[in-house]
Amino acid sequence: MSVDRRTSYTPERPLRVVVVGAGPAGLYTAEALTRQDAIPVAVDIVDRLPTPFGLVRHGIAPDHLKMRALRETMHRTLDDPAVRFIGNVEIGVDVSLAELRSCADAVVYTYGASGDRQLGIPGEQLPGSLAATELVAWYCGHPDADRATVEQALSHARSVVVVGVGNVALDVARVLARAPGELEATEMPEHVLQALSAAPVEQVTVLGRRGPAQATFTTQELRELGGMAGATVLVDPADLPVEGSGGAVADRLVARNLAVLAGWVDHVPAAGAVRLMLQFHRRPVRLVGRDRVEAIEVERTVVDADGRAVGTGELSVLPADLVVRSVGYQGHPLPGLEVDPRSGTVAHASGRVLRQGAVSRGEYVAGWIKRGPTGVVGTNKHDARETVTALLEDAAGGVLGTQPAVMDLAAMLVSHGADPVLLVNWRAIDAAEVALGAARGRARTTLHDRAALLAAARSGEGVPSADRDRSGDGARAADRAEQGSADRSAGTATQTPATQTPAAVTTASVAKPASSPSSSP
Repeated sequence: MSVDRRTSYTPERPLRVVVVGAGPAGLYTAEALTRQDAIPVAVDIVDRLPTPFGLVRHGIAPDHLKMRALRETMHRTLDDPAVRFIGNVEIGVDVSLAELRSCADAVVYTYGASGDRQLGIPGEQLPGSLAATELVAWYCGHPDADRATVEQALSHARSVVVVGVGNVALDVARVLARAPGELEATEMPEHVLQALSAAPVEQVTVLGRRGPAQATFTTQELRELGGMAGATVLVDPADLPVEGSGGAVADRLVARNLAVLAGWVDHVPAAGAVRLMLQFHRRPVRLVGRDRVEAIEVERTVVDADGRAVGTGELSVLPADLVVRSVGYQGHPLPGLEVDPRSGTVAHASGRVLRQGAVSRGEYVAGWIKRGPTGVVGTNKHDARETVTALLEDAAGGVLGTQPAVMDLAAMLVSHGADPVLLVNWRAIDAAEVALGAARGRARTTLHDRAALLAAARSGEGVPSADRDRSGDGARAADRAEQGSADRSAGTATQTPATQTPAAVTTASVAKPASSPSSSP
């Protein structure tokens, strides 16, 4: 990544960037900003939750231990002295978008797509009909998860139907079909483990509207279904033929999936095992039930020349106590930032936000809210680099200008009565989760309750910090310069010692006005 070095930004007055969203897209954006040395930067990463990592923490299935370990790599970005994490901040409540923009030269929106798409069929609102986003949030310990609704639905669930054939659909099916002992080593909250252990699940059916050649799950994700101790995977051989060719590369990808599926066609249900059935060429027509879901009516389909699922009129009814729709995520607007209602994305040109068709100076976008919910975690790295390249080009070309130093963002939040969670506080949450897990023989147990998260965060306010007496963007940029940019340009990340807090301002060091709410529970 190269930019014009002619710029007015200095270590004493760096380019100030606020990144909204501390998930992979936000952290990769901060990484791309701090790993270049053409323009000094100071980055604030703001998130609605008290915790960083977004979908790596609250979206990747807890039994994917290696994938969840990505956060250890991402933590290097938070440890950079030029980066400050500011969690527990809700845009439009704790701070307006206009106020946020006044604290920075540029804002990058990377807050993802947390909503879900609906099936749009009768009966979808019955109890026992859930979005995959609801179930995933619950078993990952998201503080906003609706425990009562999910756990009530699971308590009745002998027969489960998951609509969708992406990786999230397979995650949901796998978690529900696993034997309780297989989940004991995960980070799931204790109440999640107990509810899953008590759930009477006997059968999980995964429905695909089109054929296996059009499924979007990866081969790795598919193979994992065959490694469960307490479940038998069942496939109808009539579903396996490929309807058409999508090119040599596509054929190879499809062939791998078909080979895995073909290995299961001879399976027979094992006594006492959960039956995990993969069914294709079936689309949901309606959910059946009076007071709650009792069944799902489906229509047999064929795939036409354009790759669309076309109904044949052949209907059948599958028993279902729980139906989970997993047909895509949907991005939502922020107060003051519109998204396209159909795509759920912010209009942009190479990452530059468009308002009424024109580039909005100083506003950028990356991740799912930029391109839609596609790709894997690593896809966000390339996406973020494209956006950061545009931002740095604008900064070097004098397009951004320099905002006057109105107020430090953390100080502004505290003056509003907010309770921002900074890196020192996140470290305290992290330590509390590790301690809780150790008490139960695990590496970690996720704290799921917001009050518990904030209580743990406050326990870190007294941690000594080498930066306690330093504040301001210039100090952060200077700290980074002292550590040397040569390592970063060579591709290695410099980390601060674990006892040091890179944040320029901690909640302990920002004087709270007398009118601010008490930080005690």
